Amino acid sequence: MEMAVASPWLTILILAATLVLATINMSEASRMAKPGCQETCGNLTIPYPFGIGIRPDCYYRQGFDVSCEGNRTFMHNSSSNMTIYNINLLGGQARVSTLIASKCSYSNNDTTDGWATAHTADFFTISTRANKLTAVGCNTLAFLGGYNKDQQATGAGCFSRCLDKQSVDNSGQCSGMGCCQTSIAPNLSSFNLSFDDRFDNSQVNTFNPCSYAFVAEQDWFRFEPAYLEGNKLTDRYKDGVPAVLDWVAGKETCDEAMRNISYACVSKNSQCINSKNATGYLCVCNNGFAGNPYLKDGCEGIHFHLASSPQVNLSANLQLFCYSYMVSADIDECQFPDKYGCQGICTNAIGDYSCSCKPGTHSTDPKREPCNPIIASERARLTKTFIGISACAILFLICIFALLIECQKRKLMKEKERFFQQNGGLLLYEQIRSKQVDTVRIFTTEELVNATDNFDSSRELGRGGHGTVYKGILRDNRVVAIKRSKIMNMVQKDEFVQEMIILSQINHRNVVRLLGCCLEVEVPMLVYEFIPNGTLFELIHGKHRTTSIPLDTRLQIAQESAEALAYLHSSASPPIVHGDVKSPNILLGDNYIAKVTDFGASRMLPKDEIQFMTMVQGTLGYLDPEYLQERQLTEKSDVYSFGVVLLELITGKTAIYSDSTEERKGLASSFLMAFKENRLQSILDRNILGVGTELLQEVAQLAKCCLCTKGEERPLMTEVAERLKAIRSTWREQLIESASEETVCLRGNSSHYDPTSTERHGSLMALDLETGR
Repeated sequence: MEMAVASPWLTILILAATLVLATINMSEASRMAKPGCQETCGNLTIPYPFGIGIRPDCYYRQGFDVSCEGNRTFMHNSSSNMTIYNINLLGGQARVSTLIASKCSYSNNDTTDGWATAHTADFFTISTRANKLTAVGCNTLAFLGGYNKDQQATGAGCFSRCLDKQSVDNSGQCSGMGCCQTSIAPNLSSFNLSFDDRFDNSQVNTFNPCSYAFVAEQDWFRFEPAYLEGNKLTDRYKDGVPAVLDWVAGKETCDEAMRNISYACVSKNSQCINSKNATGYLCVCNNGFAGNPYLKDGCEGIHFHLASSPQVNLSANLQLFCYSYMVSADIDECQFPDKYGCQGICTNAIGDYSCSCKPGTHSTDPKREPCNPIIASERARLTKTFIGISACAILFLICIFALLIECQKRKLMKEKERFFQQNGGLLLYEQIRSKQVDTVRIFTTEELVNATDNFDSSRELGRGGHGTVYKGILRDNRVVAIKRSKIMNMVQKDEFVQEMIILSQINHRNVVRLLGCCLEVEVPMLVYEFIPNGTLFELIHGKHRTTSIPLDTRLQIAQESAEALAYLHSSASPPIVHGDVKSPNILLGDNYIAKVTDFGASRMLPKDEIQFMTMVQGTLGYLDPEYLQERQLTEKSDVYSFGVVLLELITGKTAIYSDSTEERKGLASSFLMAFKENRLQSILDRNILGVGTELLQEVAQLAKCCLCTKGEERPLMTEVAERLKAIRSTWREQLIESASEETVCLRGNSSHYDPTSTERHGSLMALDLETGR
């Protein structure tokens, strides 16, 4: 019985002692100010680093000192004597009061104009996230001008408009009809509120004599139409409106602050964080701790252990109520595995705990999932899974690459098709079918790339102003010459197609035959028959030439070249002007057969028409002076250029050459001057001087006619060809006569001569024809 009577008293005594102990410890742990410093002002707690009074050790640094007057707390070092409503240590913010600016215009023509300013202390800024600029009035334009911490000027404006009392928005929102709101610039340390003088309340002063502007906490202000009447707004908020300041313990980053002596996070269970609202850092307690991180012992962990007394026999509900509360400096998370989730070996630490698996078990996160034994099959499964995922990833990448390659191929095909149509491929194809042309073929890009080893430099046959010529070997082992042009050689695709048809139908032994073209590139490529023995230029001026060129060979090349040009001028329909006649464009086949090539500058000229050129094409030294001056391209332009080729054949000099004085001269002008001064032999090739002097004189006279300044005075190309044919025929007759005379002399002077032998006669004939003697 005594035990039963004593039990309630013992329970009450234990409970009372435990509650008193817990209250004492919680009171000590929750202290926010420094020891010996005033902690509260009215109902407001002032936490360190803020401090009340003039003692420097009660606050962290200047700017955090506040004053307590009556039951109100004010900030020092601020221009507007801001009242402090609340201080938030965790978020680095303080709720303070700011003033209202007003401007009034009464019906008796009296006006008042009041502005409001605010200037914060160092380490404080006006929060751009938590505040809004608000203007109240029916014809009001309010301005906020201020400076940030870098002393850069910034501002904001807000315009409110309402024509009459009925148009005022009564929804409670600031929609611009009686009230407006806008955001403010970040990092403001001071601001000034004013009004635009161009807007006043004179037209609406019967129901809205005053306009107001203030910076206040976002979502705090609810507009009421009654605020437009009289001074109801300022009467209601005489002490100002609430605004939010952002503050930091220091302007450095955490890494910089921890190296300074003035580092503010002095609690052993605290840490530094960079502020999200302002430039600088703040202090917070570690996980599992609470309190003031700016005090040395400010962050403490408070945990209540629940245990019933074995001497007390209580019901379950009473036991739960009467558990004793014991205060300790740390939370032992290992006591509550269900709450903190450690499914392995738990080890408590100050402010934290660690969790690991027992040997032979495994878990990716032992704090959240049980530790299971590691077995070979599981490892094998994980390995297979990893291999499968890797194989899928590789296969996926291969598919992506294949898709990209296919897309690139389709893009190239579309580009080729576009070039093919752009270059008149369809039109050319139709022309080939309709005219049954079987001498020209349309090649693909791949065929020509393969034929030239992707246009390798070792396959180059020559370079010119219009492009590069490559040696190509087709699949059927035919050797061809492929011209890869630099520029488009046509004005319109129809003309190019027509030119292709005409060139493909030219069948002259002295014109290089066109075999086909490739239209799948931006500039079409042309395929010609291959001529193996180089150009006339190389024959005359080649660096490795060791023997002189017989006069008969020179006349043969001149005659055949002239016949080719005469064929283009007179037999082709319509006539074709070559446009770039020169020794590099005359190829030499077997037995020095001349082949005119390179029609890159050619033009088709209908009868009795003149081609006016916007841009002169050709080679310096061969260009017709009339063509240069008047931009008129005619058959006579080819005659002039051929005259220069004739000069190269009989002089052995280039179209532009250097004499002994190393002065650059034009061959045409030097020849005409020598001809005029009767010193022709000074410019002729010494290898043919004294051989057929009269015939050389005729060739020179023909060249002079071709080089006439006026095109109408030059002969036609057919006339030039006929004249050269006659000169060559005369020369060959002279060679035969000379050989016969030499044979008679040999018969009379040689006793060993066999009159029946033709071997000697044949050899002499061959010698004379080759040497010109």
